[in-house]
Amino acid sequence: MKRKIISPVISALQKLGEDICDARRRRNITMALLAERAGINVITLSKIEKGDPGTSIGGYASVLYSLGMIDRIRDIADASRDLTGQMLVNEQLPKRVRIKRKGT
Repeated sequence: MKRKIISPVISALQKLGEDICDARRRRNITMALLAERAGINVITLSKIEKGDPGTSIGGYASVLYSLGMIDRIRDIADASRDLTGQMLVNEQLPKRVRIKRKGT
């Protein structure tokens, strides 16, 4: 069964693919050389540069590493940048804090 990919996901992957392609071209690296460095084949690299949602995140990570851009993938789901999660935790904080007394 094929899953429907949400439009913002497709847009984000297409932008990532375009950015990877631009980074490769700025470095004057051929697709064949980048694919070899990343340990993938040229067809997979082509899919990555097109933002194919069926390509594994490992492929994207290998390419980013080969371009010297792996730090960006480390921060994708960093808890310190999860504003929604932080707001949800803050909503659960107690309004008051009381000391429990012994014997009551």
